[in-house]
Amino acid sequence: MVRQLGELENEVMTRVWQWNRPVTVREVLDDLRAERDIAYTTVMTVLDKLHRKGWLRREQVGRAYVYEPVSSREAYTAALMNDAWATSDNPAAALVHFFGMMSPEQREALRDALRVLPDHVVDTEETDGPPTR
Repeated sequence: MVRQLGELENEVMTRVWQWNRPVTVREVLDDLRAERDIAYTTVMTVLDKLHRKGWLRREQVGRAYVYEPVSSREAYTAALMNDAWATSDNPAAALVHFFGMMSPEQREALRDALRVLPDHVVDTEETDGPPTR
């Protein structure tokens, strides 16, 4: 089960995902300071915790570490959605409610996503045998 990121963890990961390159504590700190008063050690601790939790990989460059994401924001979001859906006693009904909450733009994005999936993922089984997925 994927644990949802905390507020500061999310702010840090958002930057790391958006920048899409290895980042230093100083870079994240400088960007966060445009929005809030925050200490270098706080950012360093958050990056270290995200590394220990498996969200970031790090490499030592000189005396400092550089951090980069292990996976994308999209993969994180999909894992959260999957975990939420898995908690339902009636997954089909949960999907109906979820789709009903979507905007027209979100429904169009869903249709686009279904179009790019391989056929064997989208098609229903046509035999009485075990699934081939």
